[in-house]
Amino acid sequence: MKYRTVVMYLEIGCFVSCLCGWILVCSTLPTEYWTFSEVGSIVLTTSNYYSNLWRDCISDTTGVSDCKDYPSMLALPAFLHACRALAVCAVITGFFGGVLALVGMKCTKIGGSEIANARVTFAGGLTYLASGFCGMITYSWWANKVITEFLDPNFRAQKFELGAAVFVGWGGSILLICGGAVMTYFSGKEGLPSSSLDGPRRPATYATARSRRTYMRPATSSRVTLVPPLFYQGRKSRGTRTATTTRTGRTFMRDSFV
Repeated sequence: MKYRTVVMYLEIGCFVSCLCGWILVCSTLPTEYWTFSEVGSIVLTTSNYYSNLWRDCISDTTGVSDCKDYPSMLALPAFLHACRALAVCAVITGFFGGVLALVGMKCTKIGGSEIANARVTFAGGLTYLASGFCGMITYSWWANKVITEFLDPNFRAQKFELGAAVFVGWGGSILLICGGAVMTYFSGKEGLPSSSLDGPRRPATYATARSRRTYMRPATSSRVTLVPPLFYQGRKSRGTRTATTTRTGRTFMRDSFV
């Protein structure tokens, strides 16, 4: 099986994983069971209190339930505002991550070259990672506050426990993080500029060697020079003979040999 086919199947699996995680995160926002508490008021009636980011609810064993939104947004604590913002960011970034992944995946054949599609998929994987981390921070922060208040002996108000929505959100965030990480790794390996250094390199030519000054060696180098030394010796001996003849040159007449 070719490497491209393997990467294509991995991208499909990561996209399905991230899509399922995003759906799970979205399903927790309208769910009221982020925290719950049971209080037995009388012998035959038990009141159940539960709440989420937007409202408080109460129900009893008779089937009567009532939900009430938080009365004032400005009166809410900063903790609740931060959790709301992170949850909304997780949903929005997950949506855009799905759009980028659909455009850049190899199986969709949308876009330009392979490198351009890989870069778009890389951006989608990073967006999925941001969505997963936003969701993980939201649910972990909420759970930490609930557990701290429940275990604090000095906390006199009504104590709550973790609801089902927190565990569902944790599962969705883990799917987003895992799928986004694998997608980012394989697409970044193909689309980033640094990955081109691992490919086949062009053999060095005389021009590149000259520009890199690899042919120049110091005079004390023990390596063999690229130009045969005999060539220089021949030129040197020829120049020496010419200079000697010039310095010691004398004209001889025919009568001097007689």
